[in-house]
Amino acid sequence: MSKKQAKLFVNGEWLAGDRDTIPVENPYTGEIIGEQVTASPDDVEKALQSAEAAKHETADLPAHKRAAILKKAASLLEERKEEFASLLSTELGKTLKNTRDEVSRSLETLEQSAEEAKRLTGETIPGNASTRGEQATAMTFRVPAGVIAAITPFNAPLNLMVHKIGPAFAGGNTVILKPAPQTPLIAIAFVELLLEAGYPSKAIQVVYGGVEVGQQIVEDSRTNVISFTGGLKGGKDISYRAGMKKVLLELGGNAGTIVHEDADIERASTLCAKTGFSNSGQSCISVQRIYVHTSVLYRFREALTVKVSSLKTGDPLDPETDVGTLVNESAAQRVKSWINEAKEQGAEILTGGTINRAALEPTVIFNPKKQAKVVCEEVFGPVVSIIPFENIDEALEEVNDSDTGLQAGIFSNSLDVVKKAAKVLDVGGVVVNGTSNFRLDHWPYGGVKNSGIGREGPRFAVEEMTEMKMIVHLDS
Repeated sequence: MSKKQAKLFVNGEWLAGDRDTIPVENPYTGEIIGEQVTASPDDVEKALQSAEAAKHETADLPAHKRAAILKKAASLLEERKEEFASLLSTELGKTLKNTRDEVSRSLETLEQSAEEAKRLTGETIPGNASTRGEQATAMTFRVPAGVIAAITPFNAPLNLMVHKIGPAFAGGNTVILKPAPQTPLIAIAFVELLLEAGYPSKAIQVVYGGVEVGQQIVEDSRTNVISFTGGLKGGKDISYRAGMKKVLLELGGNAGTIVHEDADIERASTLCAKTGFSNSGQSCISVQRIYVHTSVLYRFREALTVKVSSLKTGDPLDPETDVGTLVNESAAQRVKSWINEAKEQGAEILTGGTINRAALEPTVIFNPKKQAKVVCEEVFGPVVSIIPFENIDEALEEVNDSDTGLQAGIFSNSLDVVKKAAKVLDVGGVVVNGTSNFRLDHWPYGGVKNSGIGREGPRFAVEEMTEMKMIVHLDS
């Protein structure tokens, strides 16, 4: 693959020139596949100026035209599915099985965003519910928030860009995109596709850089909404710096899945093996803590271990590979150190645990201590832990014993157990007879506690990225 350059896109122009660059490395081969241009403070300032200047023109673009542009982008992405999937796999180390799925999901998210552009409706509210309002009527409608700062992560870089840019544009906003530094090439490929689809060139700006670039965007009064997917540390910093503006934060978790005594063990073990290791576990809702009733513990343990041991690892571009690499070698080393910690504290490693550069063999840990990092923090790697429990109340309490609450799963055929779990689990979503790692892109997605603020999904994100305006008519 020829080396690519991720340039800045500011005020309708691609910029490189005399700017610092950072190499982009294929985490599987170690090959340098491109470079990222780093934005200067002056570049960020120009991006802010351009986004601000284009606000009214973008807002005035009729909804049907915004929808048509997003649908055209989806059509172009459909034509280039393999090209985008291959680029994702090369840049991220994510398997083709996973990147093809990500491209398909991105298509759906673009199409759903296009549909939502036509649904920016309001309502009529009679005034006569009040004695003072007998001659009054109010009407509401949605208006663009203005400039949306979209700060995206590396783990699903294409679909999570679409989840921010699609709804932002559907709502008539301009966007400043700051993609993850680990995956800049897919960002540029997608922005090029948007422009080809007719996306207004001044309505989107792309800047790369470290924390200081993000902070400059977040603190600036010209940005109206900050939409960020990433870690808790970054989310807290954004909340602190944003001031009086809306923040939408998706900050991850350490998801729990419960396998109760009446569960379908074959189904539970199959889904846990699949969804605990897709994208090498680099998902905010990846299966991490599996609480298994003691009566089915050894059946489940054996079934899961066999299924995980049979996962094929290796070249992400091989269509048969199930598990590729982590995003880089340092991420793999971190996760390996957490496995070692659990083992030193007395946990049993049932399978996996070996490391080769950025690749970590899929790992199943049995009965780690509650204080182990693989239990109480977000692993973000190909590791699951099996933890026994005696009664359902104990399991529910353990799942809730976390400062995050994104999604949880429960396998049970008891209506009473399922109803209790749905009521008691302190998370944004509960998946019944499935794992925590299930999401459809048009559903509301987000969590509670330190898992963030707000919801993604085109319908819900458009609401977050627009404001309600009220018009009152007083009869004379």
